[in-house]
Amino acid sequence: MNRRTFLSLTASAAATAAFVSPAPAASKRTLRKAIMYSTIGVKGAPLARLRAMKEAGFEGVEPLGGMNREEVVAALKDTGLQAASVCCHTHWVKPLSAPDEATRQVGLDGLLHSLHDAQAYGATSVLLVPGVARNGVTYQQCFDRSIAEIRKAIPVAQATGVKIAIENVGNDFITTPQQAVDYLDAIASEWVGWHFDIGNAGRYGPAEKWIQVLGKRILRIHIKDYSAQPVEPGRKAGPRPKLLDGDTRWPAVMAALDQAGYQGWAISEQPETQSADVAAARDLARRMDRIFAL
Repeated sequence: MNRRTFLSLTASAAATAAFVSPAPAASKRTLRKAIMYSTIGVKGAPLARLRAMKEAGFEGVEPLGGMNREEVVAALKDTGLQAASVCCHTHWVKPLSAPDEATRQVGLDGLLHSLHDAQAYGATSVLLVPGVARNGVTYQQCFDRSIAEIRKAIPVAQATGVKIAIENVGNDFITTPQQAVDYLDAIASEWVGWHFDIGNAGRYGPAEKWIQVLGKRILRIHIKDYSAQPVEPGRKAGPRPKLLDGDTRWPAVMAALDQAGYQGWAISEQPETQSADVAAARDLARRMDRIFAL
């Protein structure tokens, strides 16, 4: 290659490079720490509890529906904490899957109340356990009854600007990620998504698999660990392990959340003993930080 050819090729390569877009920078993971109000171990009124969680390093809280609305609004304003979500307060005791219409109506009223609570607090989703498939209620009955009631709530979700987020729990209902997708597809509304509980998924299979399947349908996540240790017959399960002390594959979970493009609130639902005082809650918050950095 002579000098003229070399200079020509070099100039051509430089010109081509000028038109090639640089590789996109890796997206930065943005997860915000919140805690489920019903799991706060510090005793006292909402203001005292929220002040303690603020001191411990949390940015948000997940209130229960049906609380004293003015008191919660005042506590949020005082502490600067934000409402990450609202947890429906009636879904276990008055499930939308109940055989009798009167019980389902109370459950629906609780969901509607929680949607209005969320609007008042500035939250954009309400956590809902859709039903319970036991005590004479079959899987299909739970599926059909709960969807019928949720559809009644969708207009209120639209009016308040608050989405309904279905949670995977120990209710003998929706035990695989594909069942979760099928359930949402049957509802077929942009106002209904998923509140993914990482620890609850562990008993049915890797949490990261659920995330891969649910993807953009995930509106919120609960940060919770679990133990794969089998329970001996006749004995109760032991206390839930602290974050990072259990069997959740956190690096795989974080990678799956990144792949799904999940950003925003990550809400702790660990036992009350892990936030019984500011020091304990601070340890919980720091464990969450370590998980988020994986």
